[in-house]
Amino acid sequence: MRPAASGPCMPIRILPDELVDQIAAGEVIERPASVVKELVENSLDAGARRIQIDVEQGGIGLIRVRDDGSGILASELAVALSRHATSKISSQDDLAGVVTLGFRGEALPSMASVSRFRIISGVRGDDRGAEIVAEGGTLSPVAPAAPMTGTTVEVRDLFYNIPARRKFVRSVATEIGAILRLVERLALARPEVAFRLRHGERTLLEAGAPASGASDARAARIDAVLGREFREHALPLAQAAGPIAVSGWIGAPTAARARADLQFCFVNGRPVRDRLLMNAVRLGYRDVLYHGRHPGYVLDLAIDPTLVDVNAHPQKLELRFRDSRQVHDFLFRAVERALAATRPLGLASAAAVPDPDAPGPGPGASAVAGADWNASRFESRLVVMPRRADSLRVAEADPRAGFDWRALRSTESVLDPELAERPLGRALAQLHGIYVLAETSDGLILVDMHAAHERVLYEQMKRSLDAGSMPSQRLLAPLSVALRPHEVDHVLEHQAEWEAAGFELERLSPSELVVRSVPAALAREDIAALLRAAVEDMENGDGRHHLDGAAHRLLGTLACRSAIRAHRSLSLAEMDALLRQMEATDRADQCNHGRPTWARIGLAELDRLFLRGR
Repeated sequence: MRPAASGPCMPIRILPDELVDQIAAGEVIERPASVVKELVENSLDAGARRIQIDVEQGGIGLIRVRDDGSGILASELAVALSRHATSKISSQDDLAGVVTLGFRGEALPSMASVSRFRIISGVRGDDRGAEIVAEGGTLSPVAPAAPMTGTTVEVRDLFYNIPARRKFVRSVATEIGAILRLVERLALARPEVAFRLRHGERTLLEAGAPASGASDARAARIDAVLGREFREHALPLAQAAGPIAVSGWIGAPTAARARADLQFCFVNGRPVRDRLLMNAVRLGYRDVLYHGRHPGYVLDLAIDPTLVDVNAHPQKLELRFRDSRQVHDFLFRAVERALAATRPLGLASAAAVPDPDAPGPGPGASAVAGADWNASRFESRLVVMPRRADSLRVAEADPRAGFDWRALRSTESVLDPELAERPLGRALAQLHGIYVLAETSDGLILVDMHAAHERVLYEQMKRSLDAGSMPSQRLLAPLSVALRPHEVDHVLEHQAEWEAAGFELERLSPSELVVRSVPAALAREDIAALLRAAVEDMENGDGRHHLDGAAHRLLGTLACRSAIRAHRSLSLAEMDALLRQMEATDRADQCNHGRPTWARIGLAELDRLFLRGR
């Protein structure tokens, strides 16, 4: 049913220029931060090396941007305030490879139509500058001004003539926060340019230009804008392939935040919030990030300008790539490779296999030191067992006996200097059946044995799957597993992934599966319980941090369910074998769900606890 008309139809007519400008301004100028963005981008396009931004009343009262750029000729000031007037492109070919931040010619006339506007500019070498004033879109004649090099733009009483729009402006604190975040992004994009942002008498951001000859202006700018702590917990990234390259820093998974407020991405120096790029980075963090957490990063993507369309969004925040899949996969793989180095103490150069020159794990540990290490082969032994037979056995000590100094001295000789120098040190004990306690040359290491083993198993399974050589073992007798009918359907829908992981399955009845082969590493597990748990996890969405297919989700679940459980007693040799495997495993700093696998307590921290040296 058509709604009743509110009045008689008006004749079709051309809108007045003033109204057209105000409508157009709605696309470009949403809030005070939009004004700052357009003016600062103009300054950068003009080659400015110093930009000063002054704001009052959250930007509603005043926005003033001063720069030392190339300036505007007096004869072009009035033209600059005309719609679609720009010096940055002149043909369709220019539009196909835009390298400037602005190019549409909409910003200045839009501002002039919704504020009291003033622009003063001068060109180097001219004996005087020029200025022009506009109020609500009505221009005054160009007037002479004092000599200067660069441009100053003042925008006062924003939206004074559009009360409906002004009602949507938020509080002063909210608008200033938006302006600060915007200027931070622009300052990170252009580390060679000095920025200063003031609100009234308060300086909110001061980022000076790098000193002459500075080797890493980007690092210095990140420290100035985000603080030194960001880079202290970040990994450097630099990758290139053909016409595309990426550089910058990505935050360590352990430094992830509750909010996505430290994510900065630039394409050819342009700050963007592009979903394709954000998804690529998120995918790179798969299975190392705890659920609900967000990584921080500062990434600069350089690409041939002809391969990207910056004209896809009114505010130029989203882009369109000619080969979006190639760009996505390149960035994803670059982040993934950098994060693979998140091993204990950042062993980026360690091989993905145990060091053949490392001390052996000891008698009885060969089963856990190899690639087919599985939890069922761990032997139940004393929770704390020293290396030498004549050492003090904590589990066997008689609490009624006096302190045995000879037993204590006998343990002094067991410290293996070479092993203690390893990043995760030498295993000492198992705590509460959950943690491994290890000693290093400069402190103590605590390892969550289930989380650590889960990561080791998962990476081993992934390597086998990617190589197409997942070892499988046929069962002597087929195993029948009872499931609910819809669970059987779910398994068979993903039968190819189960087969790739080493399972051979088929339906025996509507509510029963028969298992004929299983992954060799899981041959001694309770296959029925493991399969039921995997089906439950996959149905409930567990493992959703694995973003690259059902096969990896399944492997993550299998690794989690088959990793050693709490209260499984390990020998010291087995604990040491786990530590060595962690040191040689990619992403070993986190389990498959993003939880940390180990923590360190340094000698300095221990000394503070016991007030030593005071």
